[in-house]
Amino acid sequence: MLELQKEIRSCDVLVVGGGIAGLMAAIAAAEGGAKVIVAEKAHSLRSGDGVGGNDHFICYIPQVHGSLEDFMKEFKASQSGKFSDDCIQRVFAQRSFEIVQDWLKWGIDMKPHGDWTFLGHAFPGRMRIHLKYDGKNQKAVLTREAQKRGVVIENKTPITEFLTDDSGKIVGALGVDVSKETPSLKLFRAKSVVTATGSVNRLYPGIVPGAMFNVPGCPANTGLGMTAAYRAGASIVNIEMAGASAGPKYFARAGKGTWIGVLRTSDGKSVGPFVTQPTKELGDITSDVWPTVFTEKARDGSGPVYMDCSGISQEDYEYMLWAFTCEGDTSLVEAMEQQGIDLRRHMVEFGGYGATQLDRGVQIDEHGATDVPGLFAAGDEVGNFGGHVAGAATMGRIAGESAARYAKAAEENNYPVEQHPVVAERLTFYSSLMERENGSNWKELNLTVQQLMEEYAGINHVRSGTMLSAGYKYLGDLRERALNEVACANSHELMRALESFELLEAGRLICLAALERKETRANHKRSDYPFTNPLLNDMFVMVKQVDGKPTVSWRHSR
Repeated sequence: MLELQKEIRSCDVLVVGGGIAGLMAAIAAAEGGAKVIVAEKAHSLRSGDGVGGNDHFICYIPQVHGSLEDFMKEFKASQSGKFSDDCIQRVFAQRSFEIVQDWLKWGIDMKPHGDWTFLGHAFPGRMRIHLKYDGKNQKAVLTREAQKRGVVIENKTPITEFLTDDSGKIVGALGVDVSKETPSLKLFRAKSVVTATGSVNRLYPGIVPGAMFNVPGCPANTGLGMTAAYRAGASIVNIEMAGASAGPKYFARAGKGTWIGVLRTSDGKSVGPFVTQPTKELGDITSDVWPTVFTEKARDGSGPVYMDCSGISQEDYEYMLWAFTCEGDTSLVEAMEQQGIDLRRHMVEFGGYGATQLDRGVQIDEHGATDVPGLFAAGDEVGNFGGHVAGAATMGRIAGESAARYAKAAEENNYPVEQHPVVAERLTFYSSLMERENGSNWKELNLTVQQLMEEYAGINHVRSGTMLSAGYKYLGDLRERALNEVACANSHELMRALESFELLEAGRLICLAALERKETRANHKRSDYPFTNPLLNDMFVMVKQVDGKPTVSWRHSR
């Protein structure tokens, strides 16, 4: 039996995840007078989708953009504006500039050009809303700022369960200490929890099947926070509407908006109607608007699709290479140098990196609150708001502020978390995985989940009621087998196995939500409902656990 550590970590606010959203939530909660602990699966200096940096930050600056309404119109038309609640978008827009100003003050270069400069991800003749910045040191800066405010960071501690009392209120969380060869369990007693564990990666096959960690986001982000929130009673929203990342084919790196070029087919024709010549000011927004362009053109034989940067000036070429480092794409720059690739002479084939659940997951309100008392969420695991790094930072702050206020108003938390029935059940389950001498490893489980999701609920395949129902059943069958067959030899394998089980659960939720959406919309394409139903415009599908079973419902966007 695994050890259950005797020490119970107590705090006002427990932040789950040390990425951009989590660290911003921790900073805000600490500034609100709360005692804060951050539980991070890896290390806060090297974790999350923003680990290497970013170079675009959506924000509203009144003296630059003028009318808030004009900004909101452009934001809603962007890749980050889909499937979001207007009330959250508006709060984000109104507070985004304060984050920019604080980051600049803390040491993140938000003004690498000497002034507020908006470039890329833009339509011709339209307002530009993406601030160009140098974010390569953002994780180090935010970690430092959190620690300066007294935040305790518990690294190597994935949180696997949120604990609630009989009334459904948050009282704590269960984590696994993976800092040593043999894992042990940690307990946290908290008045409120902010979950910020990022998007669900590794659910679908990547661009190189079998190379599960060749993904554009953090491969350790596998939805642990989302599925734990679901089990605690939170609603999951928009999870059937998967997205797709893109970039150099087989070299899965984010940052397609950093490229100064035009997407073209081999005959030199532009794929999209937006630009015909490379422009630093706009980039080529085609893949934002049409994220599956690469897959579709490969399938119908009109591909491949290339990023063509030929004709750019030496100044723009050097600028683009610098911007890659801001985005965290240093390995891309190194690979091009090693292989003698000169983007002024060589086109680079682009490809899709498989489905992603970015901005699909936990439902929140404009204060970052879920429908579980004391549970808040922020960042890429939120299902009714996007915004990428800017959204994570801004809503992270808002969620942290809200969690601190909730904790301040809450009664003293003396709940005996060590006696919680979920703790006993999880201790028994995790121990069984470690004690099993022979069995399948976590990779087999993860790869099987990926194969089932791609074939029965993928965005590169047309979905149908029969296929989704079969996928849901097969994932359930797989779960029953895996519970009795997966074996782990150490902390690392246990962590990966638990991630794989969470991916499996996320996959089943996707199948249920996709079954409910009886229409074709965006990347959700159904052969049995091939049209977009206008009656479902601005309608969101929610999945919620009630009495231990999933229930599916609809609501209007707010």
